[in-house]
Amino acid sequence: MPRWSSPKDPALEAALRRNRRWVVNNQIKRLLLRFPSRTAPVRFLQSRFKTLDLMGRAANWLGKYPSCFEVFSADAGGGEQEPHFGFTKRMAALVCAEEAAVAASEPAMADRLARVLMLARGRRLQVSKLAALRGPLGLPDDYLLRLLPANTDLFRLTNPYPHRRNAAELELLRWAPSLAVSAVEAAAAASDSTPRFTCSLPASWVKSHAKMEDFNASTPYISPYSEEWALPGTDAEADKRSVAVVHELLSLTLWRKMSILKLEHFRREFGLPEDTVRMLLRHPCLFYVSNRYKIHTVVLREGYEGSELREKDPVVVAKDRLGELMQEGLHEYNQRRRAMNFEKKRRRGEVEVKKEKEVEDEEVARLDSAEKREERRRFYKVLFGDGNRE
Repeated sequence: MPRWSSPKDPALEAALRRNRRWVVNNQIKRLLLRFPSRTAPVRFLQSRFKTLDLMGRAANWLGKYPSCFEVFSADAGGGEQEPHFGFTKRMAALVCAEEAAVAASEPAMADRLARVLMLARGRRLQVSKLAALRGPLGLPDDYLLRLLPANTDLFRLTNPYPHRRNAAELELLRWAPSLAVSAVEAAAAASDSTPRFTCSLPASWVKSHAKMEDFNASTPYISPYSEEWALPGTDAEADKRSVAVVHELLSLTLWRKMSILKLEHFRREFGLPEDTVRMLLRHPCLFYVSNRYKIHTVVLREGYEGSELREKDPVVVAKDRLGELMQEGLHEYNQRRRAMNFEKKRRRGEVEVKKEKEVEDEEVARLDSAEKREERRRFYKVLFGDGNRE
């Protein structure tokens, strides 16, 4: 894939940076949740460090987030003790709140999953491929066990190739007309207007606004939920449908963004063009392409107001609270490290610590200077009156 990206947007880059910051800790959280006691040996985390793209000691990483994780000694068998780690009370409370938000959002998850299948060719997708969309769509690891038993009239697991590994597919059993309304169509209905794409760039981007107008005028809006999967007759129609599919798919994600690598993973299923990146870059009014962390990500511009999401799902709100707690712990750790480093430098004589007398003298000099400035101001006010000096 070409190493292309959009002109930098500081606000959206800040949003990507904030989301990326807590990915590792979220994975550690998921590792802990696999244990019934929600505690695990530190050596277990150390053995998973490479898969988390981390280096160094696991204990040092846990120490950076004292508000989230606590390290303690526990029995390792045979009367020996070894370091274990688990959630702090505050972290455990937020994890429970997140789980409650996920459970309450199951009907919305089923709707999102149904819409994704309605976008796909044949209304079915391989379960192994759906794993790539689990994070963006906000689906838990056990989403199949949660959603299928409660929606037997909507979903079905099939295996058209029993002799192949990972060939199971999730199939949509019936078309849901109430769900076959795209975000663009819903916005148009709310404003009583014709469905069309809107440019989310500032008005100063005159050329981009003009290109968006031309794009809207070229052909009528094509719904991504069109039941006719025959390819459109012209290149303009094919391009408009591809843009509509990506726009709708990003609208279904919790954070209005997705890795382009994951998006291209579904090129055949969603009928996307061979060069998806080039298509995204042709429409900067709609999509922002970033290569932060050497991971190409596409962001739906209209989903953000500055660096904040316009609409936050309850699951996103719960995860944001976890992120705030992680930030608080990291700040506490950094403050402690700075104090320790300062003390070490002071002991080595590398930092000059001002004596109390010197501090008092500086304060007196500062006050004296302020008094002199006030005295000069009064002098000129008496000399020249309230008007300006000539």
